[in-house]
Amino acid sequence: MSAFFTQKQGELVPAPHARGPWSSDMLHGRLLGGLAARAIERRYAQPGLHFARLTVDLFRNSPMVPVTVETSLVRSGRRILVADAIVATEQGVIGRASAVLLRQGEQPDGEQTFVTPGWDAPPPDGPPADARAAWTPPFDLWRVTEWGEPGAGRVWLRETYPLVDEEPVTPFVRAALAADFASPLSNAGVEGLRFINADYTLTLARLPAGEVIGVETTGHLSADGVATGQVTMHDTGGPFGFCVVTAVANTMGIGGR
Repeated sequence: MSAFFTQKQGELVPAPHARGPWSSDMLHGRLLGGLAARAIERRYAQPGLHFARLTVDLFRNSPMVPVTVETSLVRSGRRILVADAIVATEQGVIGRASAVLLRQGEQPDGEQTFVTPGWDAPPPDGPPADARAAWTPPFDLWRVTEWGEPGAGRVWLRETYPLVDEEPVTPFVRAALAADFASPLSNAGVEGLRFINADYTLTLARLPAGEVIGVETTGHLSADGVATGQVTMHDTGGPFGFCVVTAVANTMGIGGR
């Protein structure tokens, strides 16, 4: 499988399947979050430090042109490390990300008063059966619930392409890529997806195990063309984190962020 991006002379050059669903000449926002997560992980990952949060701001649409990612250290303390990433093209900055890494330690004694339960959706055991007329997802997608169906949306996802060259997709990058699906899942309505997300914040109690990630809607609110949604992230062992998104109404086509 060819990667979404190829490294050439310090830039990341997108392949044709890196395009998103809104336009044939637009990079998919999920990949920008994945690139930011990859860059921060490669630069700042340390034994005993856990990636607890990743916030990705997607404030500018980008055509299918080469991308650069620059990272910077914000804070390095005894129990916390904070790092940022800037994603840019020749046209300027198109996104940014901030990650928080926390020192792992002994789990406190006693039970919590509430723990997010696992869901009852079995892992997929057959080929994905999702396709769209204008855009087919460049990843495996199993719908547990159908679009427009009342109630919480549920899907399983699995990456099928490397992100950069032949590099394995790490659990952190896998979670960052899957987290972008929080927007279409939590913001979809009976007439389809009418919101485009401006950001997402992924929080992780642990990293996902295995290649398959489940996403389950746990909230949506919207008024005056502005929406917020939230999902629970699962693997085959149970829930491992959450994602919250903000989005703006997109009733007339892609437009600009």
